[in-house]
Amino acid sequence: MAGLGAGLGARPSAAFEATCFRPLASPPRPVRSGKLIVPKRCFTVSSRLAWVEDELMETTKSQEQISVKSKKRPPLRRGKVSPQLPVPEHIPRPSYVGSKELPELCKGQLHDAQGIAGMRAACKLAARVLDFAGTLVKPSVTTNEIDAAVHNMIIEAGAYPSPLGYRGFPKSICTSVNECVCHGVPDSTQLQNGDIINIDVNVFLNGYHGGTSKTFVCGQVDDSIKHFLKAAEECLEKGISVCRDGVNYRKIGKKISKLAYFYGYYVVERFVGHGIGTMYHSEPLILHYANENSGRMVAGQIFTIEPIVTMEKTECVTWEDGWTTVTADGSWAAQFEHTILVTRNGAEILTKL
Repeated sequence: MAGLGAGLGARPSAAFEATCFRPLASPPRPVRSGKLIVPKRCFTVSSRLAWVEDELMETTKSQEQISVKSKKRPPLRRGKVSPQLPVPEHIPRPSYVGSKELPELCKGQLHDAQGIAGMRAACKLAARVLDFAGTLVKPSVTTNEIDAAVHNMIIEAGAYPSPLGYRGFPKSICTSVNECVCHGVPDSTQLQNGDIINIDVNVFLNGYHGGTSKTFVCGQVDDSIKHFLKAAEECLEKGISVCRDGVNYRKIGKKISKLAYFYGYYVVERFVGHGIGTMYHSEPLILHYANENSGRMVAGQIFTIEPIVTMEKTECVTWEDGWTTVTADGSWAAQFEHTILVTRNGAEILTKL
């Protein structure tokens, strides 16, 4: 679950100004309707190369047909939210359950061998639950049905769904559809063919939290959406690739930003990754955009990296429920998240199956 602040995601201090990167290339650019924008190219065509012109005309015709077939989705609307699901009494609860106040952000957590073992178990469970959740993503299925199935799997494993009751959050997972940036509340909304949905899973097992998320496709999507999701996941991988003992945190954001801009997409600056362990959220805060933060990673730290990428440069708007955050212009968003352990030689992805 992306943190922190109002709605778990207030932008960090303005002292961290984003550095501007220029795209390194200009690949075909997808837009929120799923259409491909192809850069104009000039050709000098001789009679011997007339076939080139014919091929270009066929390509243009094909792209126009794709554009006609692509239907703009209606704006996301809040559905009916069902009552909170029960958790058996014998399952331990995090300390924040029962309070509607935002827990105080604690200092960084360093993990010894016992703590790392506990985190591995919690993160492995979160990864298995997320993998199961992905199999439920089909047209006509409601996000509430996905939440209920995931809830049952978590409690059957003897764990508590970390989001449930966090500052009053009413559900066990976050389900963010299409233009929803993050923290979507599961409800009666039915998924449609061509939708995308981020499912954010966090569990509290034997005193440790583990979290991961992934954006799934519902049914069939066009190539522009596939390109977008692949780029968003690659941004996460790039951020993880720089992590090791002694490295500046800022390298994560710089790597992610540079790659996103290369592909022609944008990084949401309002939400951050965070330390995780016996506490759900703690320092360090991981900025996913270019910044000048001077902090350094330390072996034994565990934190999440969870960049949110949008198809267009836009602001974010949070609904009246205090959670659901969407793009102001309706452009689509994608997020991928892993929990990692910093080591002397690199990073271990704890939420990778």
